[in-house]
Amino acid sequence: MTSELSIETTQLAQTILGASPTPFIVHNKQKETVYVNDAFTAQFGYSLQDISTPDKRETTVYSNREYASKIRDLWDKCLKDGLQNSTFKPLEMELRCKNGDYRIVTAHATLLSEPEGNLLISLNNITEHKRAEEMAQLASTVFQHTSEAMIVTSAKRKIIAINPAFSSITGFSEADILNESTSILLSKRYDPEFLTEIRNIIDLDGCWKGEIWARRKNGEEFLIWATINTIYNKDKTVKQRVTLFSDISEKRQAELLALKQASYDPLTSLPNRTFFYNRLEEEIKNSNITNKPLAVLFLDLDGFKVINDAFGHPVGDKLLFEAGKRITDAAPNEDLVARFGGDEFTVLLPTLNDLNQVGRVADQIITALNHPFQIEGNLLYISASIGITIYPDDALTADDLLRNADQAMYFAKDSGRSRYFYFTQQMQRSSTERFNLIQDLREALALNQLEVYYQPIIYLPTKKIQKAEALLRWNHPERGMVSPTDFIPLAEETGLINEIGNWVFHQAVQHAQMFQQHSPDFQVSVNMSPVQFKAQNDWAAAISEVYFSNCNLVIEITEGLLVKDDKQVIEQLLDFRTAGIQVAIDDFGTGYASLSYLNKFDIDYLKIDQSFIKNLSTDSSEMALSEAIIVMAHKLGLKVIAEGVETEQQSRLLYAAGCDFVQGNLFSQPLPVNKLIELLSSEKTAENKLIFE
Repeated sequence: MTSELSIETTQLAQTILGASPTPFIVHNKQKETVYVNDAFTAQFGYSLQDISTPDKRETTVYSNREYASKIRDLWDKCLKDGLQNSTFKPLEMELRCKNGDYRIVTAHATLLSEPEGNLLISLNNITEHKRAEEMAQLASTVFQHTSEAMIVTSAKRKIIAINPAFSSITGFSEADILNESTSILLSKRYDPEFLTEIRNIIDLDGCWKGEIWARRKNGEEFLIWATINTIYNKDKTVKQRVTLFSDISEKRQAELLALKQASYDPLTSLPNRTFFYNRLEEEIKNSNITNKPLAVLFLDLDGFKVINDAFGHPVGDKLLFEAGKRITDAAPNEDLVARFGGDEFTVLLPTLNDLNQVGRVADQIITALNHPFQIEGNLLYISASIGITIYPDDALTADDLLRNADQAMYFAKDSGRSRYFYFTQQMQRSSTERFNLIQDLREALALNQLEVYYQPIIYLPTKKIQKAEALLRWNHPERGMVSPTDFIPLAEETGLINEIGNWVFHQAVQHAQMFQQHSPDFQVSVNMSPVQFKAQNDWAAAISEVYFSNCNLVIEITEGLLVKDDKQVIEQLLDFRTAGIQVAIDDFGTGYASLSYLNKFDIDYLKIDQSFIKNLSTDSSEMALSEAIIVMAHKLGLKVIAEGVETEQQSRLLYAAGCDFVQGNLFSQPLPVNKLIELLSSEKTAENKLIFE
């Protein structure tokens, strides 16, 4: 009877265990698995055969041998304590399922009396619970330690929790803020309609993010980046809202500073070239909508470089700053005045109702800049040359408009400065021609298109040729003979004058040796551009190499070059003097040289400008000035050469005034070297014939 009851009990227990949703396994005394219920197999995937022995269990259901050993030791201690105390404490462990997933369980053990010594183990899956605990712990850690401020509000928008970062950023403590409305944090700059709009977005979408001004406890306002999210109940009603925000005031200030540095000129604080260009493109689009024209003014400060060189960059910078202020004050809209670069400024006049306004603005700017500037005790004078172009009449793009205005500005500068010119298509054609001429000039020397001509200089008392001025000529294959007045300024502007000038000098030295065969004292004059004084040259050394007498060479410089009093100019002139090379002042009377300059640099010749000679007559003012120059020069020990002598009357008057030398078409036009040699030979032949006669 007892045996039958035992069997029935066992069967009943198996039936109960098999129907239970809780996973169960049974171990015997040898720790072998003798039973697993369906719930265990369903949840973990293992059959009884998979985990029948301790070794199979340890290599199957645990992550590794080390963890298995740790669990075995804990399990043995748990069983030992349970047998002693008749109470088995649950053991938490991580099991690997047959499909590779892991689950965290708590194992509860019960010692079965029948069969004797077997151990019934139930496994409670707490994976989700543990994950929830970990997430809650993580959330708590983030909430407490993040650098972002956090606020939790109720459905009624009352603050129910804040984190330490919130107090650090705003200055509000929990006692200050809990149960208060979130509106206590917002800047007073917002009107109720704005805040209502944000709340409506949150109610509709459940979230909102953006920049907004907030308020600290001390009343200080600061910019934040905020993100608001909503937590809902199961019935979709609002449970809570969580707001995260960070103080971006310093970041925004840095961004604004970077924007200012990228878009504004650091010296004048005016918009820079990039800003102006972008604004011009915007206004072009706007002009297409409004059908109203716009104008671009391009300004260059006349005389700025002279002041900058004479007084230094600090004074020059202050002058640019003050000039920028005057231009801004004279313009209708200060936001549309820019420093384009160097001493160049631009002004944009959009949506014009009256095109006459453009000229009025240009006049106002010119007038404002014509007044003297008082800077560091110096009274400084500048003016402005302005080029003007109109959209859409002159061009359709920002690049073309700026190019047009720049071209018109150069025409204003070439026409006398302190004035403005409107762009015309003729300017475009002239600029294109100028560009093409520069391109051809770059190749002229290599293509042997350049040649040195010589204009004889006559010694008046004897009417004999004693000197010649080297003059550059350009024989273009298509253009023919290009006027020096057209290409010499371009050579100076582009820097080509240095290479071309050196070539002319070396040509002149070679030709002068040929001229000396006819007259040992024959001199050749070589013009030296002010630009060439900025570059190094080896002229004195070159003369020594060809055993050419330095005294047979004269360097001609402009009068204005002395006025600059440039250190580099002074050194080169003194080097010429030391080497025995003589110096002549060309176009004398048109510049500003004083007697002190003539003495300082030990000048040898003065060349009276042809503008004085052109209208020379007995009682003319030109005659009086020419006589004064001749007398002054002779008193200083200088010789005088008169340029542009065209008539016998001019020659006689100059001779009577004591002029030493003359040159001009009356005697000879500039000649190629072979023609000058022929002229010198014929003169020598005539002289010899006269002697023998």
